[in-house]
Amino acid sequence: RQLQPVCIPSVHLHMTAATMQVSQKDFEKAQEQLKHLKNDPGNETKLKLYALFKQATEGPCNSPKPGMLDFVKKAKWDAWNSLGNLSQDGARQEYTKLVSSLISAESAGQRKDTSPEESSHSGYETLIVTTSNNITKIMFNRPEKKNAINHKMYREIIKALQEAAKDDSTIAVFTGNGEYYTSGNDLSNFSNVQPSEMGMVTKDGAELLKAFVGTFIDFPKPLIAVVNGPAIGISVTLLGLFDIVYASDKATFHTPFSQLGQSPEGCSSYTFPKIMGAAKANEMLLFNKKLTAAEACALGLVSEVFPDSTFQKEVWARLKAYASLPKNALAVSKQLLRNLEKEKLHAVNSQECEVLTERWLSDECLNAIVSFFQRKSKL
Repeated sequence: RQLQPVCIPSVHLHMTAATMQVSQKDFEKAQEQLKHLKNDPGNETKLKLYALFKQATEGPCNSPKPGMLDFVKKAKWDAWNSLGNLSQDGARQEYTKLVSSLISAESAGQRKDTSPEESSHSGYETLIVTTSNNITKIMFNRPEKKNAINHKMYREIIKALQEAAKDDSTIAVFTGNGEYYTSGNDLSNFSNVQPSEMGMVTKDGAELLKAFVGTFIDFPKPLIAVVNGPAIGISVTLLGLFDIVYASDKATFHTPFSQLGQSPEGCSSYTFPKIMGAAKANEMLLFNKKLTAAEACALGLVSEVFPDSTFQKEVWARLKAYASLPKNALAVSKQLLRNLEKEKLHAVNSQECEVLTERWLSDECLNAIVSFFQRKSKL
C-alpha cells in the first residue's frame, strides 16, 4: 500500500507536554465561557464551533455522510469534514481563539451600550462630574478629607447643578468617592479667621450657603442621592430636597448641630418634621441622634436601602432605567410637585441662614468649634 506523506507544521515540533496541558485547560475554560454567551453568534459560527469541538475531541471526521434531505446533520458533517486533517491540538486552539473573540466582541458591545459617549466635565477640583446614559453624576471628590465640603466645593456644586439643569441629561445624581458620602462642612472653613474678619466671613458664608441651598430648591430635573457611606451635617439636611435617596446599608445619617453650637440648614427645619414627624426630627436636629440606613428608611428620609455588596450594581441599573424615561415629562412632573412649596422653601432657607449667621458669631459656637479642633488634635 502506498504511504501518504504527513505534513506536520514546524510549530508542532516545539509543542511541549506543558503547552498541550495548558491548551486543554484553555479549551475546557472556553467551553464554559460559551455557555454564558448572551448573544446568538449565528448559524455559521455555531457550525464552526461544532466542527472544531468534534475535531478537538474526536479527531478528523469519521462518521458516514448523512442523506441529502437531512439538512441539519449534513451541515454539521460538512463543517466537521471541511477541517480535514487539522490536529486535535490545533482544533482546541482554534476553538479557544474563536470563543475568546466572541466574548471580547460581546463585552465591547455591552460597554458601548452601557456607557455611550460618557463625557467628563472639566474645570472641577473637588468634584468628578460626568454625563452618561442621560445621567449627570456629581461625585464629591475629597476622599482624603472624607469628602468634607469646603468653600471651593460649595461653589463647584452650584456650578455643576447649573450646568446639569441646562444639559441633555434626564436626571442628576450625587454620590461620594471613597468610604464617605460626605462628612459635611469642612470646619477648617472657620479656622485661621482673624477676629476682625469674623463679621465679613460669616456674612459671605451665609450668602454662599443661601445660594447653595437655593440651587437645590430650584433644580428642575429629578435629583437623586446615592449615599454610599456616612453622611454628616448639610449632606443630610439637603436630602429633604432630593426626589429619591438610595443608601448602602453601611450609610449613617448624623446632624450634630447643637454639639457644634450651630443650628439646622438645608431647609431641614421644615422638611424633616414634614418627612418624619416633629418628635423624630427633634431627635436628629436638636439632640444629634445618628440614624442607621434602616432607621432613616423607616422614617422616610431614605427611599430604599441596599446591601453594600450589591449597592452600586443595583442602584445604577435602576437609575439607567429612570433616565430612559421621557425627559420633559419627568421635568414637568417634578415642577408640579416642587412649585407648590418652592416659595416656602426659599423663605425657610433665608431664615435658616440668618440664624446661622448669628450662631457663627456667638461665643458658644466659637467655643464649640475650638473644642472640636482640640479633641481632634488629641486623636
